[in-house]
Amino acid sequence: MTAGKHVPYDEFALFHENASEFGIPYDGPPAVRREFTGLGDGRRLSSLVWGTAAPELVFLHGGAQNAHTWDTVALALGRPLLAIDLPGHGHSDDGSKGFADVTAGAADVAAVIEELAPEARGVVGMSLGGMTALALARDFPSLVRALVLVDVTPGVNEGKSRAIANFVNGPDSFPDLDELLARTVAHNPGRSVSSLRRGILHNARQREDGSWVWRYRRTARPEGKPPRFAPLWDVVSALPCPLLLVRGLRPQSVVDDGDEAELLRRAPAARVAHVPEAGHSVQGDAPVVLARLIDEFIPPRPAED
Repeated sequence: MTAGKHVPYDEFALFHENASEFGIPYDGPPAVRREFTGLGDGRRLSSLVWGTAAPELVFLHGGAQNAHTWDTVALALGRPLLAIDLPGHGHSDDGSKGFADVTAGAADVAAVIEELAPEARGVVGMSLGGMTALALARDFPSLVRALVLVDVTPGVNEGKSRAIANFVNGPDSFPDLDELLARTVAHNPGRSVSSLRRGILHNARQREDGSWVWRYRRTARPEGKPPRFAPLWDVVSALPCPLLLVRGLRPQSVVDDGDEAELLRRAPAARVAHVPEAGHSVQGDAPVVLARLIDEFIPPRPAED
């Protein structure tokens, strides 16, 4: 591809590809809309609202991702839900305290949930979204009636996530889509090229000169220090709602046996589900399996008589 060639993109025109790749019945475009929620300080968070009924589930993506990472899961579920672009990601404005401050992020997310999904039956959080969900459960417990952590615990640290961080902190820009796709394929050898290209179109933008940049902002951390999530173990210990950990078993996972054991020590009633065919991004590697696990753990709202 030559630099400068425009690549067309319609964020709502690719769902048929998600459905086809994973064998999900598809009888036409789903009802999905993008909403923006003001935070009172001039910033806004963006979300995808699936369905026309009140959202039953809230989804929080991982660092350097965006709300579209849940598209295939949403199609498999077929339930009304809310997928939020975390601060500094997707179409949302920056976080008030940077890229990965989960306490500030939880406050921002709470404002969106209160406006768009106040009666949601549960929150699903992957990676950074999972840590944000724990902070949300601590600071806004009425908004988290059940919690699903997708391949993350407070035991995640710089060592366990080094490969992911190296990818996220790569080049600032790419001359064309081909180069960006090649780097992404090298980082995700188990995923189809078509799914990775689709993900790039949702998570990057093309500039006027034809080059590409990621949508997420790499806001500098204080003194360059990585975030510390270990204090959130205390939230696990005190969590009043049902908890499910979905753990990928491929090498890319950031959860190890020690993390799983610690979670069960602190929350003996928690459930743990292993997904052998998935790494860290369970929603990308095994979205239909993840949808089934979510459905079983947080059943759909009973139909009115």
